[in-house]
Amino acid sequence: MRTVEELFLLEPCAEYAEDIWAFRQEILDFDAGSNDQFAGCMSLNSSSSAEEWIEICRLRKSEETCGSVGTSVPSHMFLAVRKSDNRIVGIIDLRHHINHPILGTWGGHCGYSVRPSERGKGYAKEMLRLNRSNAKKLGIDRMLVVCDEDNFASEKTIIANGGVFEKAIDVDGTRMKRYWVPVG
Repeated sequence: MRTVEELFLLEPCAEYAEDIWAFRQEILDFDAGSNDQFAGCMSLNSSSSAEEWIEICRLRKSEETCGSVGTSVPSHMFLAVRKSDNRIVGIIDLRHHINHPILGTWGGHCGYSVRPSERGKGYAKEMLRLNRSNAKKLGIDRMLVVCDEDNFASEKTIIANGGVFEKAIDVDGTRMKRYWVPVG
């Protein structure tokens, strides 16, 4: 059994700006054309700099300011950083609620992306596990996490975190699976 190197989650900050931008470029280079290339990284693909994206993440945290950056539901963004070398291996977000037509149907409480060079090492599973603690702090009892029907890696990650399959749905011609992940 493979041991996952220890990670911690922290909010985007200037200290990690260079690595955030390298993470972005790696996804652009590796996942060109993918529908989910920036899952959980809202606005990273369209930001002109890491500093701009860090500011967008700050504004998204508050009900009062999230609308100014194009979202109607507040959320927190987290960098998943490997302790051994302080490198970003992934990004995961956490929406404070899903009282929204899209989020309540197929967007869910969180999305996540793992750096292409770090995939297949169990980091997504650990990121979701750590994010469950963040959800608990916000008073969320269970998280809706959704994946494409053919995204077996994400489905495996969700199930490993206790995800209970609810149903499959069609979203614009794509079959998606809805899972409820316990937080407590």
